[in-house]
Amino acid sequence: MGWCARRKLLRYDGRMNDRPAARLVLASQSPRRRRLLEWLRVAFDITSVDVPEDLDTPLAARPAELAISLAVKKADAALDEGHGGDSLVLCFDTLVVHEGAVLGKPLDEPDAWRMLRSLSGRTHQVVTGVAIQCPGERSPRTFSVTTDVTMKPLSDCQIEAWMAMGTFMGCAGAYNIEAQVAEVTTEECYQNVAGLPLCHLYAELARIEADCGPRGYACPVPACDAALGRTCALGRRVAGC
Repeated sequence: MGWCARRKLLRYDGRMNDRPAARLVLASQSPRRRRLLEWLRVAFDITSVDVPEDLDTPLAARPAELAISLAVKKADAALDEGHGGDSLVLCFDTLVVHEGAVLGKPLDEPDAWRMLRSLSGRTHQVVTGVAIQCPGERSPRTFSVTTDVTMKPLSDCQIEAWMAMGTFMGCAGAYNIEAQVAEVTTEECYQNVAGLPLCHLYAELARIEADCGPRGYACPVPACDAALGRTCALGRRVAGC
């Protein structure tokens, strides 16, 4: 967040230079989401939208609905700023849920310490809401994915080392799954914890590609397995490839 949605779109061509750019827009400045979307091997543009993340709402009792609601607000903001047009816009919002409480990004270092202390050695859920705004449609198509995540027991030294990296403020729950402080089984979506449920997104985009957005998405399962060094049981069932 913090980037204005009026900024000029940045071109990111995930298929290298052998194909024309697809009409696809990722409404996020997250480098992790950018890298994951590249695995679908279609060209896309990058923008961002500045939408307040209000977690103090009755929807907090229903985290999946809350995550979808926040993703839809981002899609609406992207359209208001003129980033829709004839493009397909992808918006995401990721929340951490622990013992019924929704955790967003930490407000400051003490808040981050509190979050990491509460998560240490326990299992929590990560929920990502997805909003796919198709050209010419009034409302985005939405879904959410929930992943069980087990945080490793964290000592004070480990928390200090992670926070010293300086990226915790931009992470829901004050952590990043790629920092190897938490674990996900092969029956759960690892990339959902990184902010983009890639196989679920692929399945939905493949289903609607005939009438919404670019075509020819590559199956992301091989790239994901290679990156994680393991075989994901869930990915093959969800993606169907």
